[in-house]
Amino acid sequence: MVRLTIRYFAGARAASGVSDESLELSGTPTVAQVLDAVRARHGDGLGRVLPACSFLLDGVAVRDRDTPVATGARLDVLPPFAGG
Repeated sequence: MVRLTIRYFAGARAASGVSDESLELSGTPTVAQVLDAVRARHGDGLGRVLPACSFLLDGVAVRDRDTPVATGARLDVLPPFAGG
């Protein structure tokens, strides 16, 4: 069983309704499987936001969603930000 923390920022936080949460998945899940699990948990609102997001796994940008997730990991969900 892999236990990890997911942190949501900006629009992802609004869509999920939480700033962070813990998740447990069996086996050695990939980032894609984690995203499928949170999409199932939070529904279409988050499902619409996720395709535009970037992800950090333990502070490192994830480009390959087949990257395995270890227990104790932290996945940050970062939607596009506007700034000035």
